[in-house]
Amino acid sequence: MAKDDKSGVWKSGRGKGRKHPKGRQLDDGALAEVRALIAPDHMSRDLLIENLHVIQDAYGHLSAAHLRALSEDMRLSMAEIYEVASFYAHFDVVKEGEVPPPALTIRICDSLSCEMAGAQHLMAALKDGLDASEVRILRAPCMGRCDTAPVLELGHNHIDHATLEKVQVAIAAGDTRAHLPDYQDYAAYVTAGGYTELKRLQNNGDWEQVQEKILASGLRGLGGAGFPSGTKWGFVRGNAGPRYLAVNGDEGEPGTFKDRYYLERTPHLMLEGMLIAAWAVEAAHCYIYMRDEYPAVIEILRREISALEAEGVVDKGHIILRRGAGAYICGEESAMIESLEGKRGMPRHRPPFVAEVGLFGQPTLVHNVETLLWVARICREGPEVLNSVEKNTRKGMRSYSVSGRVKNAGVHLLPAGSTITDIITAAGGMLEGHSFMAYQPGGPSSGLLPSSMDDIPLDFDTLQPHGSFIGSAAVVVLSDQDSARTAALNMLRFFEDESCGQCTPCRVGCEKAVKLMQSEVWDQPLLEEICTAMADASICGLGQAAPNAIRLTMKHFSGEVS
Repeated sequence: MAKDDKSGVWKSGRGKGRKHPKGRQLDDGALAEVRALIAPDHMSRDLLIENLHVIQDAYGHLSAAHLRALSEDMRLSMAEIYEVASFYAHFDVVKEGEVPPPALTIRICDSLSCEMAGAQHLMAALKDGLDASEVRILRAPCMGRCDTAPVLELGHNHIDHATLEKVQVAIAAGDTRAHLPDYQDYAAYVTAGGYTELKRLQNNGDWEQVQEKILASGLRGLGGAGFPSGTKWGFVRGNAGPRYLAVNGDEGEPGTFKDRYYLERTPHLMLEGMLIAAWAVEAAHCYIYMRDEYPAVIEILRREISALEAEGVVDKGHIILRRGAGAYICGEESAMIESLEGKRGMPRHRPPFVAEVGLFGQPTLVHNVETLLWVARICREGPEVLNSVEKNTRKGMRSYSVSGRVKNAGVHLLPAGSTITDIITAAGGMLEGHSFMAYQPGGPSSGLLPSSMDDIPLDFDTLQPHGSFIGSAAVVVLSDQDSARTAALNMLRFFEDESCGQCTPCRVGCEKAVKLMQSEVWDQPLLEEICTAMADASICGLGQAAPNAIRLTMKHFSGEVS
C-alpha cells in the first residue's frame, strides 16, 4: 500500500498490478497442438531436439507460440528452448510478426565437389526458374552424396546430378520424401549368418579375448581421430557403470560419404558390430546419432531396429535412434554427446574424456559407423581380415570416399597404404580433358596437396609430416581446370559457417580468414598469425585443423595467392 500525500489516506493500488507474468504468454491453441503431436512421456530434457523435429516436420517451422507451449510441458525456460532451436540449421524459428518460410525448401549443396560440378550455376537457375513465394532456396553444407554432384535436397528427397528440369518434375509430382534404396534387411542378414557371432559371445564369450582380436587387427577409429579401438574399450570398461555406447553417424566432413554408402546397403553389419561392442563394455543402452541429411538411412535404421526388437535380439528401447539437426560440429564426440542430451552441440573441455564422463555423466564408448562394421567382420573372420593386407609398409584397409574430377566417383575399398595415384586409378582415372593438379586427402580439414606429392600412402600418421592428415579419407581430386585458391576459400567458408562460436580463435579466426582470402593477393603474414592463434587456442579439431587449408595453399600454390 502507498500513502496519498494530499489526503493522508493509504491506498491499496488495486488495479495497477500486472495481469500476467512477464514474458511470452501461453497460447492454449498452440499448447493443444503440441500435445497432439508429443506424448506426455516424451518430455524428458534429452528429448528436446527430437521434440523440435516433431514440430518442425508438422508445421514447417517453429513458431514462438509452439516453442512457448513446448517449454511449458518440458518445464524448461524459453531461453533454453530458443538457444537450442536457433543453434541447429534445420530448425526455422519464426518469431511473432515474422512470415513463416514457404512450405517447400530446397537445399543446394555448396561443398567443394558440388561447387566444382556447378552448384552455383544450379542455384542461379533455380532462383530464376522457381517462384520464391512457393519454394525457398538455401545453400547448404555437404550432404554426403559427393559422388553424384551437384546434389540438392527437395524436402527430404535428394536429387542426384541435379538440374532445374529434374527439380521441376519432382515438384510437379509432389516427390519430397526420401527414397529408400534396396538393402540387406534382417531376414537376409540372418540367412547369410548374421548375428551368429553376437549370440555366441553373449552365451559364453570372453570380452578380453574379443578385445585382443580388435587390438591384433590394428583397427583404429575411422571417423577421423584414429584412436586404437580396442584400447578405447578398456578405458570405458575400467570405469564404474552404468555405461553407454554412442554411434557417431554425423558424417559431416565435406567429401565423406562412406558411412552412408554402407548403411544404405548392409545396415546390420554395423548394428551387429555395435551390439558386440556394447556387450564388451556392458553398455546399458546404445545411442545412434544420425545426421539429418540422411533421411533414408534414418528410416532404414528405424525399420531394422524394430525388426531386432521383434525378433528378440535386443530388448525394446535398448537401441535409441536420435536425429541430428544440421550441425557439422556434432561430429566431434563431446559435441555429439551434448546434442544427444538435447543441448547445443558445443564441444566440451577435456579432460575428463567421454570414456570417463560422457553421456549423462557416465562412461561412454563412442565409435564411428565404419569402425563398428569392421568390429563385426573381425569377430566373424578374425583379425587377419585387416592385418593380413599390406601395402607400402602399411597394414589394413581403408574406405576412400572419392569425388571430383575422376570418372568413377564413389567409395573404393583399398589397402591402407594406397597413394593418390592408386586411388585415381581405382576410380577409373581422370575425366577426359582434365589433368591431375591437386587433391584433398581427408576433407577440408586436411587442406590441399599438389599432384607432385603422389607417392604418399594415404593412411594414419603418414600425412602429418606434410602438414595434413587422412581424417575420414574424403578424397577430392582437382584438375588443371580448378583453382586451389578458390578451393581453399570454399573450405574456409564452410568452417566459418559451421563454427559453433564457443571459442574466439575459431569463431573470429575463420571469419577474418575468409575476408582476407577474398583479396586478389593474400596477406600471408597476417593469415599465418591467424592460423597460429586458431591452431594453438581453439577448443576442438575444427579450429585446430581449419588453418591447414590456408597454410598448404600458401605453401604449394603460392602462385595463385601472391
